[in-house]
Amino acid sequence: MIKKSSLLIVFLGTNGLANASGFALIEQSASGMGNAFAGAAAVAEDASTIFFNPAGMTFLPDNQLTLGGHAVIPSAEFTDSGSKTISPTGKPTALKGGNGGDPGNIGLIPNFYFAKAINDRWRAGIGLNSPFGLKTEYDAGWMGRYQAMKSELITANINPSLAFKVNQRLSLGGGINISYAETTLTSAVDSGTICYGSLNPAVCSGKLGLTPQNADSAIAMTGSDWGWGYNLGGIFQVTDALRLGVAYRSGMRFSLNGNANFSEVPAALSAILTPSKITAALNLPDTVATSLAYQLNPQWQLLADVTWTNWETFKQLQVVRANGSVLYKQAENWQGSLRYSVGASYQYSDKLKLRYGFALDETPVTSTFRTARIPDSNRFWLSVGLSYQLSTSNHVDVGYTHIFMNDAAINQGAVGTPTGQLLGRYDNNINIISAQFNHVF
Repeated sequence: MIKKSSLLIVFLGTNGLANASGFALIEQSASGMGNAFAGAAAVAEDASTIFFNPAGMTFLPDNQLTLGGHAVIPSAEFTDSGSKTISPTGKPTALKGGNGGDPGNIGLIPNFYFAKAINDRWRAGIGLNSPFGLKTEYDAGWMGRYQAMKSELITANINPSLAFKVNQRLSLGGGINISYAETTLTSAVDSGTICYGSLNPAVCSGKLGLTPQNADSAIAMTGSDWGWGYNLGGIFQVTDALRLGVAYRSGMRFSLNGNANFSEVPAALSAILTPSKITAALNLPDTVATSLAYQLNPQWQLLADVTWTNWETFKQLQVVRANGSVLYKQAENWQGSLRYSVGASYQYSDKLKLRYGFALDETPVTSTFRTARIPDSNRFWLSVGLSYQLSTSNHVDVGYTHIFMNDAAINQGAVGTPTGQLLGRYDNNINIISAQFNHVF
């Protein structure tokens, strides 16, 4: 694994089930959280616009520092619908084990943004964030242990940016993204079934005592790499009341390098379940966001957004040994997805602003290719929040979102393979609490 600097360690936030579709993390602003991120590429309320649309820095007063964090509280429950594997007699039999408990993990996603006024037309800024991430971890001995135990992706991103005010109507911006990605994938290994497929079944069940589901080993695969990308944006002040924002974030490619290690391996399979150096390709998607912000009157601002994410880059999860052989392969075949959001902000008083939002977040995962590592489904956001002015220089934002998720059916693997067939459904939901401090100077 690549050694990380102390700065990156701070921003490798832990997270449970990913909070936008797939394993994207849209939680980059507590002010945006209250509006379900409606209008995020146009509103430019604070320095977090560096992530959503760097052109928005030209709308900020003076210099601004934004520090935020998001507590993610996911919940997931698997219900079995007849999962099966092969029996010692060669006939289908039920997969043994429990439902895995709650694989969601409570986590924290931190954000840091700083925007500086160079002159009346130019702004510079930098953001530190985690744009993608995921963690699911099941209880030991669950029936889907051969499919997945722990699945974790953490990213840390450094995003220096520039913005230029072309005229009173148009602003443009762009930035470079330098990212670190680290992954961990673990699962149980049915050494009994592998023995049956590699040696004489009578020897496996007799002398060796290795039968399906009664001789589990384990595998842990880890890898890391650095990648880079860019983001561009423009904001057009259509009228004094209406603002249009368009933003693009490029995809990023990683070649994850690391190790695969086995544990609790029977001596008879030591030549098969061997440790190895490994590599895996990780292609993160590009996104396009279009946002509107409309100042209806001095109190009410209306917001809307449509964001497209090119999840078609995630075709398969494949891990290759140093000798070129495939150690692990899982078809994903994700599809591009859209996120729609609407919201409103109400200026209750000089110091207090209230926020509301709703979003529909389409999953890129089809039921045919849903896996226990990422049991994703369509998401529906209900969000509220507020902003409070502490002084002329400081204000705070807080936001809360409950994400409802459709039931997610899963039919992964097949009877007669070392993983067996995991058949059932997931009932998932997520709660997010966000807080942010903003300082203008």
